[in-house]
Amino acid sequence: MNVGFVGLGRMGRPMTLNLLKAGHVVTVHNRSRAVVDELAKAGARPATSPAEVARDSEIVLTCLTNTPSIEDVYFGANGLMEAVRPGQILVDHSTASPTTSKQCADAARARGADFLDAPVSGGPAGAQAATLTIMVGGESATFERALPVFQSMGKNIRLVGPTGAGSTIKLANQLLVAINVAGVVEAMVMGTKAGADPHVMLDILGTSFGGSAMLTRCVPMMLDRNFVAGTSINLLLKDLGLIDELSGGLKVRTLMGSTATQIFRESSALGLGDDDMAGLVRALERLANVEVR
Repeated sequence: MNVGFVGLGRMGRPMTLNLLKAGHVVTVHNRSRAVVDELAKAGARPATSPAEVARDSEIVLTCLTNTPSIEDVYFGANGLMEAVRPGQILVDHSTASPTTSKQCADAARARGADFLDAPVSGGPAGAQAATLTIMVGGESATFERALPVFQSMGKNIRLVGPTGAGSTIKLANQLLVAINVAGVVEAMVMGTKAGADPHVMLDILGTSFGGSAMLTRCVPMMLDRNFVAGTSINLLLKDLGLIDELSGGLKVRTLMGSTATQIFRESSALGLGDDDMAGLVRALERLANVEVR
């Protein structure tokens, strides 16, 4: 299948490589040219704009960092909507608000095309291993047409509801991630300050009711003092802003989410924003005068 991909960052680049490995013809575009040239050497077709990607592709995938980037790629000059055609499928893998997803869907539908919001979970490691969870909002028939492409990049792939449902569930996931990481940080710093061995804490807590994916992901990074970002503090802080917007519009209280937002803001203000979210521990370590290592 002729596939387009716009947005070749930490997630988009390995996702594109897996599409190439699966035998798809892939046309790519990115704001930074270096990664386009790299993927061209791996067999991708380089494009100079999102519109050019759309003209060359049956299905176009995007994976973008924030709402302004999505709006620019879809609706800006030389954007996807300038070149989209009837029968084409547009898929957004970004973490976006349901409102943004519905705007993209409406614009695609007006041009005779289809749209799926299909955010992913699993981080760069899951993108590299083609084991991503892909939560898809949209029409069933469109999902079935896109499924062979999704299967090149992920393992747990599910149509979760109509347009916007994928984005909604991804934001629910990110809310849990933020709250969980903040809790993991407090538990590990408290235990370490009290004299517990953090390696032993990881072993025991990982098989206890307090265990979680964020515990087993983040604590080894703390112990190794490796805070190179897979998912950065600032990126999750962006998602928390989308969560606040959604919950506010729904008049749903997200008190723990608000507390997690303040904790993430504190770390970002201390200059830790580009660290992986496991680096959230460094702010509390400073206050407690102890390191989890």
